Amino acid sequence: MTRPVVGIIGNRGLVGDRYPVHEGGQLNSEAVSKVSDCIPLLIPADPEYVSVQELMEVCDGFLLTGGRPNVHPHEYGEEPTEKHGTFDRARDAITLPLVRACVESGQPFLGICRGFQEVNVAMGGTLHPEIRELPGRLNHRMPPEGTLEEGFSNRHMVTLTPGGRFARLFGADEVETNTLHGQGVCTAGTRIVIEGRAPDGTPEAIYVKDAPGFTLSVQWHPEWRAAEDPVSRPLFEAFGDAVRAWARGERPAACVA
Repeated sequence: MTRPVVGIIGNRGLVGDRYPVHEGGQLNSEAVSKVSDCIPLLIPADPEYVSVQELMEVCDGFLLTGGRPNVHPHEYGEEPTEKHGTFDRARDAITLPLVRACVESGQPFLGICRGFQEVNVAMGGTLHPEIRELPGRLNHRMPPEGTLEEGFSNRHMVTLTPGGRFARLFGADEVETNTLHGQGVCTAGTRIVIEGRAPDGTPEAIYVKDAPGFTLSVQWHPEWRAAEDPVSRPLFEAFGDAVRAWARGERPAACVA
């Protein structure tokens, strides 16, 4: 039987600073294929080429990936500044309505880093442009120097809501994760439930309340060594289970981690 399809939301990029491409991290495809046991399909996140309806018909679930461009602050009623960084308005135009449509239909998605932030914004929330500048906050950005392994190594604990969806999934009320982000949740969107926080209070794990499907999203990068990491593996396995259920025609009545 053909494995179900997970649409991986890609980013815009340039090869040699000249040739435009739609790109996606290999680690995302690896995690979807080898841990979620689904077919990874890279999506050109641009309404010029695809529509939300088409994507929902072709794919059984979605991985909302990280990426250097940030959600444009106009999407949450603020003006852009230098601190907001770069943007990908085409991706905004696909992912934000896609999240809202999946929340209502129950089609599963997993949000990672920028994807985590997209879920919050899609549900009416706002973002801090640079959380390391806030009083008492850590620098969550990837270290500018060192190896890839050092950049993706675990750097802080995340405290989870006891008995919540994430705590049940991981079998613990506290987990250790990496951190590679500059922005973070300022105000939580409507129906956004924060179930995990870093030691400085930064939201790290959320889901959408009363959504009929899988909506778990994390601020860290679980695609790094997803097959071996004790936190990443159960997250991608649970996502894969939800995608397979959708592919079988099951339409959940309540969100299940």
